[in-house]
Order: sequence, then structure tokens, then C-alpha cells
Amino acid sequence: MDYVSALVPPVVMAAFFIGLIRVIVKTQGGANKAKEDAAVDAALARAESARRATSAQSEA
Repeated sequence: MDYVSALVPPVVMAAFFIGLIRVIVKTQGGANKAKEDAAVDAALARAESARRATSAQSEA
């Protein structure tokens, strides 16, 4: 029975990992892709403008 208790955690982790990968793959693209891309672009733009503002302040 020791081998069963030794194999259960890796099998459970593998099953959850496979499920996670399936969810990630299924949610790529589709109807929400444009909205998700816009949200990421907006976040990147805010980060870039904040970085430029701090570098401009440090140069002055």
C-alpha cells in the first residue's frame, strides 16, 4: 500500500495540471479576446507612462 500513497500526489497534481492547461487553451481567443487584449494594452500603456514620468522627474 505504500506505493499507492506514494503515487497519489503526483497523479493528482498531473490531473490538475492537465485541467489547468485545458482551461488556458480553451479561453484563448474567442469573443473575449479583443476585450482582454485591450485591457492588457491599457495596463501596459499606464505602466509605460508611469515609467516615463518617473524618469523625466529624475532627469530634472
